[in-house]
Amino acid sequence: MTAPWQPLLDWWFGHAESATEVTVQQGKLWFGKKDSQDLEARERFGVFVDQALAGELTEWTQRPEGWLAVVLLLDQLPRMIFRDTPKAFSGDLRAQKLVAQGIAADFDRQLKPIQRLFIYLVFEHCENLAVQNEAVSRFIELVAEQPEAERGVFADNLDYAERHQRVIARFGRFPHRNAVLGRESTAEELVFLSQPGSSF
Repeated sequence: MTAPWQPLLDWWFGHAESATEVTVQQGKLWFGKKDSQDLEARERFGVFVDQALAGELTEWTQRPEGWLAVVLLLDQLPRMIFRDTPKAFSGDLRAQKLVAQGIAADFDRQLKPIQRLFIYLVFEHCENLAVQNEAVSRFIELVAEQPEAERGVFADNLDYAERHQRVIARFGRFPHRNAVLGRESTAEELVFLSQPGSSF
């Protein structure tokens, strides 16, 4: 019998073997912005997202793969389904707590390296410098563990983690979220937001 979270993991990660191949095949889903992808996420997994945001699906989190799926439902899919609204970030705190619990149980070590990326990305999304430092440390470790042929994918993600860390170190928050969350940007943040790459 197929686990209830497996269709989500198949959709998110595909079926390629190497991390490089997975990234090539799935990267546009992960980091692109397409209405059709957002709609598919909503139609296929929106019910699960609502359940995860409501604190349900706890039975999934007893196994590493199910835990990963709930993390995706809290952290990644809301950014698609509720894009450009405050609700895009509504699962972040719950995701951070869930990731910390799973790491304490060594669940991350039982996942494939490419899957672990999306566990540590939860820390990268946090507007807290200590958590950002944790994200960078996790990505450094992940890069070091990979064979040379696979290291580039993970090094790219480390670079993004370090960029996120620098923004939080400077501003204490992500200025590119201000408009969506109804926060007033400072003059320094407005200058920063006018620069290429400031919104990731």
